[in-house]
Amino acid sequence: MSDIHLYTAATPNGIKISILLEELGLPYKVTAINLTENTQKEPWFLEINPNGRIPALTDTFTDGKPIRLFESGSIMQYLTDRYDTEHKVSYPKGSREYYEVNNWLMWQMGGLGPMQGQLNHFNLYTPEKIEYGINRYKNETRRLYRTLETQLKSSTSGYVVGDRCTSADIACWGWVASAKWAGIDMAEFPVLHQWVERLLKRPGLEKGRHVPSKDIYEALQNITEEQKEAAAVGTRKWIQDGMKEDAK
Repeated sequence: MSDIHLYTAATPNGIKISILLEELGLPYKVTAINLTENTQKEPWFLEINPNGRIPALTDTFTDGKPIRLFESGSIMQYLTDRYDTEHKVSYPKGSREYYEVNNWLMWQMGGLGPMQGQLNHFNLYTPEKIEYGINRYKNETRRLYRTLETQLKSSTSGYVVGDRCTSADIACWGWVASAKWAGIDMAEFPVLHQWVERLLKRPGLEKGRHVPSKDIYEALQNITEEQKEAAAVGTRKWIQDGMKEDAK
């Protein structure tokens, strides 16, 4: 029996875990973390994740004692290894597909997320526009999108690995779904766009993407550059203040 408590926010990394929990049909508690108020830097949260980032998760381990999990990929591996005994969204440990899912999960963690995150930073959150940074990270994000699109083109199921939706799909979905925010034109990636839309039809993903607050995928599709700029103003100050604090 799980005793899962998820600490999260409405970000591409945050919704990975709530989507996976919903796909697995697991009961869980949620604490919404207000990033702009730096709740993730408070001592009680640092006891769960010493890195001061979301998502984080606690559970009762098999020995009856609490266990803490942080880093979204680590949390996803824990949940599938421990709870997906029927392999609804995973493959048996040791199988070829198990390691292929890990390939794409690590690819997202080490590539897609960081590169698109840096694109967001240089495109929206720096005090002044730095074209080199914008171009560097936009081109790298587009390259990564092409990599994922190529993988999906070779898939007979429409999923990243094998015949089912897995952590590989779930981990990537929130990032690709927020392409418009990053300034990526999905017309360049029609197969990837179809994959995003197809996954929206999954009840688990549809429910999980709205935890802890409503997902803005639909609203993003028609957002203008002026609206993005207006929405980024408050976040820009918070990010710049945080960078100064972290530099101390």
